[in-house]
Amino acid sequence: MLTEKLEQLKALFAEMEQALIAYSGGVDSTLVAKIAYDVLGDRALAVTAVSPSLLPEELEDAKIQAATIGIKHEIVQTNEMDNPNYTSNPVNRCYFCKSELHDTLKPLARNLGYPYVVDGVNADDLHDYRPGIQAAKERGARSPLAEVGVTKLEIRQLSQQLNLPWWDKPAQPCLSSRFPYGEEITIAKLQRVGRAEIYLRKLGLNNLRVRSEGDTARIELPPEQIKEFVLTTDLQKVVSAFQEFGFIYVTLDLEGYRSGKLNQVLQPQTLGVKA
Repeated sequence: MLTEKLEQLKALFAEMEQALIAYSGGVDSTLVAKIAYDVLGDRALAVTAVSPSLLPEELEDAKIQAATIGIKHEIVQTNEMDNPNYTSNPVNRCYFCKSELHDTLKPLARNLGYPYVVDGVNADDLHDYRPGIQAAKERGARSPLAEVGVTKLEIRQLSQQLNLPWWDKPAQPCLSSRFPYGEEITIAKLQRVGRAEIYLRKLGLNNLRVRSEGDTARIELPPEQIKEFVLTTDLQKVVSAFQEFGFIYVTLDLEGYRSGKLNQVLQPQTLGVKA
C-alpha cells in the first residue's frame, strides 16, 4: 500500500511537469519537496515563507534539508502581521495566514513559469479544523499527499523509507498557534514564545509547546516526561529565564502536550464536526 501511494505521488508530479512547493521545512512539505525533486529535478522549486511566526531555527532546518535533497530553494517574506484579521487571532486565523502565503506564492509561480503550487496538506489534515486549507484551495493550490490519501503516519514511514534523516522530526506549527483565540498576536509575543521554546529544546526537550496567555507561559510536555522534568530540572532557573524573555508567570500543564489543545474551546459547529 505504501509503495503504491509513493508511485501515485510520483505519477502526479510527472503529470504536473513543473511545480512550486510551499515548503516550511516540516516533515510533510519536505517529503513533498523530496518526491517532487526526484521526479522533476530542476523543474521543482521549494519556497519558504519567512515571517515573525517562523522560528529562525526552523528556517535553518529548511535550508539544510533542501540542500540535502538537492532541490532549488528560495525564501520570500510574507506580511500577515500587517493584517488585523490575522493579528486579532480569530478562530479562522489560519485562513488569513494561508491567504497571504498563497497570494505571495501564486504570482511568484506564474512569473517563474510554474503552473502548479503544491503544499504539504495530508489526508489527516482534512479531518481536523484547518481553515487555511480553504484559503489554499481558493487560490488553486494542490495537495498531493491529501489527493493520494497519505496519512501523517505514512508520511513518516515514507520519509524513513526514503532515508530522510528528519523522518521523526516533531511537528512545529507556526508560533501563532501558541495563543488562545481572541488574544492579540504581536511580534514581541511571538519572539518571547520562540525564545522560551528554544530554551527548553536546549535542555534536551523536543516535542513540546509553550502556550502564551497574557503574561503567563504554560509549558506542555509529553505526559511521560513531566515527572522527570520536575525532578531533574532547576525549575527556578527556568522561571528566571522565562521572565527574562518577558513572561511574568510560568506554569506546567499537568495534562501534558496534546496537538491542537487550544481548539477544545471551539464549538462543534465551528469545527465542522458533530457533537
